[in-house]
Amino acid sequence: MDAPNPGLEFERPIFELEMRLRTLERSGDDRQETQDEIRRLRREMVEVTKRVYAQLTPWQIVQLARHPGRPHTVDYISLLFDEFVELHGDRRFGDDRAILTGFAKVDEFKVMLVGHEKGKNFKERSACYFGCAHPEGYRKALSKMRLAAKYGLPIVCFIDTPGAYPGIGAEERGQSEAIAENMYEMSRLATPIVCVVIGEGGSGGALGIGVGDRVGMLQHSYYSVISPEGCAGILWKSGEFAEDAARALRFTSKDLLEFGIVDTVIEEPLGGAHREPYQTAARLKQFLTRTLRELSAATKDQLLQTRYEKFRRMGVFLEEAAT
Repeated sequence: MDAPNPGLEFERPIFELEMRLRTLERSGDDRQETQDEIRRLRREMVEVTKRVYAQLTPWQIVQLARHPGRPHTVDYISLLFDEFVELHGDRRFGDDRAILTGFAKVDEFKVMLVGHEKGKNFKERSACYFGCAHPEGYRKALSKMRLAAKYGLPIVCFIDTPGAYPGIGAEERGQSEAIAENMYEMSRLATPIVCVVIGEGGSGGALGIGVGDRVGMLQHSYYSVISPEGCAGILWKSGEFAEDAARALRFTSKDLLEFGIVDTVIEEPLGGAHREPYQTAARLKQFLTRTLRELSAATKDQLLQTRYEKFRRMGVFLEEAAT
C-alpha cells in the first residue's frame, strides 16, 4: 500500500489517522470489531481535522495557499466551466504562460476568464514562471478584457501568484507600467468584473487583475501587499521571521473581510481545497453564478459608479486641524 503524502507539518495528526483508516479499509477484514474501529477512526479524523483547521495561524494559511495539491486555474477550468477556448499573446512581445485567458461558459453565462497559472510539475512551473507574470502577461490580460467589454461579456479573474516576475527583462519591458495600466483600465471597463483569490494573492502581481465589482477569497488563501518572506527580509533582514511577518500583515480572508478589502469569503470544505477540489469548485461556481446574476441586473453607469466608490472607501485615515 502506498503511504499518503504526509503533507504539511500541522496536518500530520490527520494523515496518521488517515493511514490507519486506509490500512483497515484495505485489509478486507469483515469482523464486527474491525468495522467498529473503522467507524471510530472516521469520527475521530473528522474531529481532529475540525480542531486543526479551527486553530490555523496566518503562516499555516500561507502554507495552505501554496500547497502543491491545491487546485489552480487550469483545474477550475475543467471542474467549473462548461466550455473554454484559450486566447494567446499580447500582440506586442509574446505569450506569457503565467496568465491564462480565454472564452468560458459557466451555467448560462458566457465570460472572459483571466487567471494566474503556476503549473503542476517542474516543467510546467518553469514555463509558467511559478505563477509570476511578465508585462506581456498583464498586457495579454488587458487586451482580452477589453475584447470582453467590447462584446458585453462579464470578466472572471482568478488570482494565484506570489507576485509579478521580478527579473531585469520584465522591468525593461515595463512591469510596473503594465500593472498600473491594468488597474486603471479595469476600473473603467463597462462590463461586470468578478475577482477571486484562489491561492496566493501577492503584491502588484495580484492587483494587476484584481480590480472588480466583487472581490472574493477562498477561505484558506491570502491577499497581501507583500509576501511574508519579503516583509521579513525588509523589516528583520532575514526570511526566518516570515511567520512573524505573516501574523503582522493581517492578510487572511477573515481579516480582509473585516477591513472591507474583499466582499465575500468562500468557505472551503473541511480539510481545505487540496483535499476536496470538487466541493471547492462547486462552491466557487455557486458564488460566480450568484454574483454574475446580481451584476447583470445593473446598468453600465451603475457598475462603474459602484466600482469607483468601492475602492475609494478602502483604507482608514485620521485628520486633525493644523496647529
